[in-house]
Amino acid sequence: MKKALLAATSVASTLTASLVAAPAATAADRDVPRDGRHQSRSAIPFTEATVTAGADGTFTLRWSARGAGRVEIKANGKVVAKGGSRGQAVVRGLPAADRQWFDFKPERGRGLRLADRLVRLEGTANFRDAGGYRTTDGQWVKMGEIYRSDALDKLTDNDLAKLRRLGVRTVFDLRMTDERGKDVDRVPTGAKYVVADVFAGSGSFQALPKSPDEAVKAMIDAEKAMVSGEGGKKAYGQVFQGIGDDRARAVLFHCTAGKDRTGWSNATLLTALGVPRETVLADYLAGNDYRKAADDAILSHLPPRQAAVYKPMLDVRPEYLNAGYEEVEAAYGSFDRYLDKGLGIDRRELRELREDLLVG
Repeated sequence: MKKALLAATSVASTLTASLVAAPAATAADRDVPRDGRHQSRSAIPFTEATVTAGADGTFTLRWSARGAGRVEIKANGKVVAKGGSRGQAVVRGLPAADRQWFDFKPERGRGLRLADRLVRLEGTANFRDAGGYRTTDGQWVKMGEIYRSDALDKLTDNDLAKLRRLGVRTVFDLRMTDERGKDVDRVPTGAKYVVADVFAGSGSFQALPKSPDEAVKAMIDAEKAMVSGEGGKKAYGQVFQGIGDDRARAVLFHCTAGKDRTGWSNATLLTALGVPRETVLADYLAGNDYRKAADDAILSHLPPRQAAVYKPMLDVRPEYLNAGYEEVEAAYGSFDRYLDKGLGIDRRELRELREDLLVG
């Protein structure tokens, strides 16, 4: 029974992603030290900037940059689009690349470097960049630094080569012992592999829910356990510490489906960096779009009554993520206290993390 629920919630966990990619560091930012020192603090005028990759090889670019004058966009060093302070463009005919990056440069102010958030691999459905979001004070979370994913056991040799080229140097596995044993991770050569078992020692998932309401409650209870459980506190503390320590980057964290344990890890990181709660929630819920085809296929093979029970475990829903935030308030009183007392991230470490991962 426990394994049945884990299988459901694991598959359920593969949903969080946004075809709308997001802004990150400019090309110039790639040339400064990884520790974030000596970076320019010039204002980034962009309030919105996204890249969406189409199935036909096109890229749709959208931007809004108040008071920036004209905006010029380059790919591979060549101008591919230009326009006013607010605009949209479709780019075609670019050469194949591991990730296609676009440099958005305003006439006035600092630019951004963007890519589609989804990293397309043969062996995953939900491998994406954790960065590319605007904070409440107008900074942006860098892209190409932190990645999140579903399980890595089906990665191909081509995938592993791509991850090496993307600079993945540390992999945090948030799964439980039986998951890790059944579906062993494949990681890039030279990457450090770290077990950070979120549910270690937890009594969660003892029985398969018998109704949709029980399934929803199980998901909410699991979210709370991620916050207050000893395994969750230790695991997420390891992830934060690893992100802070590995200035060479990139860092990857994942679970089986990439939506629940991975989703809270990403939500915690974005919240710590100052990304608005509504943006974090939108990122979390986007997984329903990424996983729709796979989830529909799973449900189509189940009897209707069983499918109705499984669907809440395959979904990402606002009440699940909100349960995590509510548990933070109940157990710690504030998010900063959760970071400090729960995960061991004090003010100095948090300040250094923000200096390292934010631009603008």
